[in-house]
Amino acid sequence: MWVQFSIVNTRAKKEQEGGEEKKQVQKKKVKELKVLDSKTSQNLSIFLGSFRIPYDEIKNAILEVNEKVLTESMVQNLIKQLPAPEQLTILGEMKDEYDDLAEAEQFGVVMSNVKRLMPRLQAILFKLQFEEQLNNIKPDVVSVTAACEEVRQSEAFSQLLQIILLVGNYMNSGSRNGNAFGFTISYLCKLRDTKSADQKQTLLHFLADVCQQQYPDVMTFPDELIHVEKASRVSAETLQKNLEQMGRQIKNLEKDLETFPPPQSDKDLFVGSSHEQYEKLDLMHKNMEKQYNDLGEYFVFDPRKVSIEELFGDLNNFKNMFQQAVKENQKRKESEEKIRRAKLAKEKAEKEKEEKLKRSQLLDINAEGDETGIMDGLLEALQSGAAFRRKRGPRQADSIVSLSQLVLETCLPTTGELVMQ
Repeated sequence: MWVQFSIVNTRAKKEQEGGEEKKQVQKKKVKELKVLDSKTSQNLSIFLGSFRIPYDEIKNAILEVNEKVLTESMVQNLIKQLPAPEQLTILGEMKDEYDDLAEAEQFGVVMSNVKRLMPRLQAILFKLQFEEQLNNIKPDVVSVTAACEEVRQSEAFSQLLQIILLVGNYMNSGSRNGNAFGFTISYLCKLRDTKSADQKQTLLHFLADVCQQQYPDVMTFPDELIHVEKASRVSAETLQKNLEQMGRQIKNLEKDLETFPPPQSDKDLFVGSSHEQYEKLDLMHKNMEKQYNDLGEYFVFDPRKVSIEELFGDLNNFKNMFQQAVKENQKRKESEEKIRRAKLAKEKAEKEKEEKLKRSQLLDINAEGDETGIMDGLLEALQSGAAFRRKRGPRQADSIVSLSQLVLETCLPTTGELVMQ
């Protein structure tokens, strides 16, 4: 029985080894390449294994421009790993040998059925990246467009420019720069360079003070230029580069749309979808260009020579400097008011001290005058003999009282009655 079990076990082991050998042979047979080189096949196999999507589903997703299946990474890898058009053409003629081909070559057979595959993939990649590119460019385009409208429509800013022109013409009266009709926007940032004789105040501080006192409506112009700060951070070179790149992609897309074959099935929705995205981008681009050109015409500057970054950079710097000048004026006035109050308080204290000293001196003089009057009256009474003309009483005490009373009556006639005990 043990021998019989060993024989059965040995047969099973041999059958298992034989099965593994057959699998290896089949595996080796599948990996045999007829068109693609080993490196291309390996890279394409790695790509297909990472997504694990049926080949027909990938083909239909390309025809439908199905963004749920086609991700940006997937399309980029397809463009990078896809066999050359000549190889795809050869693989397309090997449909009858499909089962004998390697996985990468089987994928090539399926993809060979899609007309103009590479232009499709490039256009789909542009569509998939369009939202990201739009999100990178759109805020800049929107900020510049809004800033152009704000600068042109701001009445407070327009009035401020008139005041600056008036002050400039007054200061330059009699010179060749007098009676000017306007000035460049960059001059606004130079207002801080002109200082007063005592070097304590600039022309910008003076203008801010004048506007705050006489033209309060002008003080709201920073609130009307909300998007100027964002527009000042827009790099004209980067924006132009991105727009030119998108423009080239759009032109290529238009060219592909003109030469594209008719739809192969009802699922081929590529043409309408991509053209709709193109129209949106083109509309935004043209609107931004129009707004900036209109602003150049309004402020009389050449949009081709003055970049977006330069224009709104100057406006943003001036806005910040003007607001800083207002704050500095306020601090200066508060400091001057504090000094004025301290001076008034000091003067008041000195005046009170002086008045107190005068009252004290007057009291001393009055007290000295009273004592002098008593003595003068007593001496006068003694010299005239009035003090001895009284009758002597029988008692000495009475005579002393009479003498004292006489002195008091002579010297203090207005003091009233004096009671002595």
